[in-house]
Amino acid sequence: MFQPTDQGAAASTMASTSLLSVPMPAPTPEYEIVRHLLFSRPIIVQATIKHLYALNYAEPNEWSKLIPTAHPNKVMAILTKKVRVDKTMT
Repeated sequence: MFQPTDQGAAASTMASTSLLSVPMPAPTPEYEIVRHLLFSRPIIVQATIKHLYALNYAEPNEWSKLIPTAHPNKVMAILTKKVRVDKTMT
């Protein structure tokens, strides 16, 4: 003789609630490249690089060597950084 039970309903309820409690994986962060260019006299470029280092923005060795420009006593330095992009920024 067949006697109905609530085990099937309870099992399906438990399965659906356990699926809801599974944590979703965190979204993969996206990165973009930003390039900084400094143009000035060598002493000013070097002081700016040191200042950005003091602000914990970039290590001095992350910058290029001082590159001469077409203007007398003017140089440039380049910094290329990978920056994390927040989804809310786009």
